[in-house]
Amino acid sequence: MILSKFFLNSLIMFLLVSSTGGLVFVFNRNISYLILVLIVLFSFFYVGKGIKKTNYYSALISFILIASIFFLNYFFATNSQSLTKYTFNSIIIFSTLITLLYFNNQDNNRSFVNSLYFILKLILYHSIISFFLYFFISNSLFMISSQHHDSLVYNYLFYYSPKPGSMISIFGIDIQRNAGIFWEPGILQIYLNILFFLELTFFKRSNKILVLTILAIVTTYSTTGLFILILQILYFSQKHYKKYSRLILVILVAAPLYLLFNFNLSNKIYGERESSFQKRLFDLTQPFYIALENPLTGIGLDLESFQREREEFYITSNINDFLFDIGVQQNLQTSSKGSTNSVMYLLAAMGFPISILFMYMLAKQQIIKENRLLWLTIVIISVMSEPLLLRPFFFLFIISGFLHSMNKIIESKSSPI
Repeated sequence: MILSKFFLNSLIMFLLVSSTGGLVFVFNRNISYLILVLIVLFSFFYVGKGIKKTNYYSALISFILIASIFFLNYFFATNSQSLTKYTFNSIIIFSTLITLLYFNNQDNNRSFVNSLYFILKLILYHSIISFFLYFFISNSLFMISSQHHDSLVYNYLFYYSPKPGSMISIFGIDIQRNAGIFWEPGILQIYLNILFFLELTFFKRSNKILVLTILAIVTTYSTTGLFILILQILYFSQKHYKKYSRLILVILVAAPLYLLFNFNLSNKIYGERESSFQKRLFDLTQPFYIALENPLTGIGLDLESFQREREEFYITSNINDFLFDIGVQQNLQTSSKGSTNSVMYLLAAMGFPISILFMYMLAKQQIIKENRLLWLTIVIISVMSEPLLLRPFFFLFIISGFLHSMNKIIESKSSPI
């Protein structure tokens, strides 16, 4: 039973992580969500442990509350919305909630963290093998396609992006940026940085895991990933190492990473990869101004409606003058694409009240309690660089905040006066 429970926990965690940026869900979205829900429901019965009463009621109230929020957004959003899109959102809410309920219902209060740690180590090893294997199999790849993504594949085990920005040249050598099992390198670096955090917060601080994780983050060549990694090194060196050890660590590890980060950032702002920076800068500013014009209800979560709004929306403030004063020029004027910044997208889609509520619940999550401020910083920076906040893995932490709040209300109502 112990082995079976470990297997089920690991399988559920793999699907949970994959649902938030993984290629398994990119190419097989509907069937993958169905499999996730069925496996979680099966695991409840197979493990044979009844749902705790407090967990059941807090989950039920949270589901009704969150579903009502999305329901009201559908009807009161300033733009017309697709019912299909909101049906999909309800599937995300349900699958995320029962997954969290499954892990919360276990006797080991670290079952979620332990399962996540195991899966992220597998992702780490796979990504390193994938990166170095590319040099030997680059001529043996074939293309697979979906509506929104194309990928080069080797035996359906290793995946590489065919997009021009995924290939970089260093010292005349063409290097494929490491994306692992995800649809772009920027998502892989998020989970690798989470692994780095878990290793130093909960586990044995294995030098092998830490060194391999740093190496893998470097292979993603992600500016955001390098920034989060440097931030973590500075934080943990300040917390766990003595003065001179801290200085040596910064010189040997953080300093070279900072040089790479600075070169990467300069290349994005002023160099060949300027378009990537311009897209992220635009995704930071334009949705915020859309939210200012629709502050209470937002324009709705329908992505196609959001894209149409973006295409017709122009910033009429002096934001470009301000950016120019600090040495940054915003070139994009409009876009018909979705936003990579899921915090700003949330503001534009749902308005300020709901967005603030969701971010508050994210801060109140009860899954990662150690080094909470650093964890929250990692999550916010991550979801401000990728459209992941309302996908199951990160949405699960928002739901955790709701469950915690509902539990406190239930306990206060049931306690004697």
